[in-house]
Amino acid sequence: MLFSKEDDYFMKLALQQAEQAFEADEVPVGALLVCNGQIIARAHNYVELLNDCTAHAEMQIITAGADYIGGKYLTDCTLYVTLEPCVMCAGALYWSQISRVVYGASDPKRGALRFGSELFHPKTQIIGGILEHECAEIIKRFFEQKRN
Repeated sequence: MLFSKEDDYFMKLALQQAEQAFEADEVPVGALLVCNGQIIARAHNYVELLNDCTAHAEMQIITAGADYIGGKYLTDCTLYVTLEPCVMCAGALYWSQISRVVYGASDPKRGALRFGSELFHPKTQIIGGILEHECAEIIKRFFEQKRN
């Protein structure tokens, strides 16, 4: 089995992070890092707040997770993220050697998977579509609000 009820549970918590990003006027992407069933980091986009185009939720998670673990590798960890990682984040996740990436909504325009899974570490398991509708809906709502 590629995904479980546990994946649904953690993705719902990642969606709470996306809601916090929405409220902070950030593109609403939320993320969670889980290691051995324990949440070790939570984050969302901080691009606007930090005025930093690299402050994606995944980048925040990698930094917080490495700090928590006390090392640069996130083996035995799962990233839950509401939107498919971009190329930049896929590269950073590659170097972190993360075990699993579980994402909600696909990103056909900017998502890394349009180039194939080779951008991720060969040992990283990638699972998409967990709570896909809910994850896509918050992004849609954010940009509709921006256009109005």
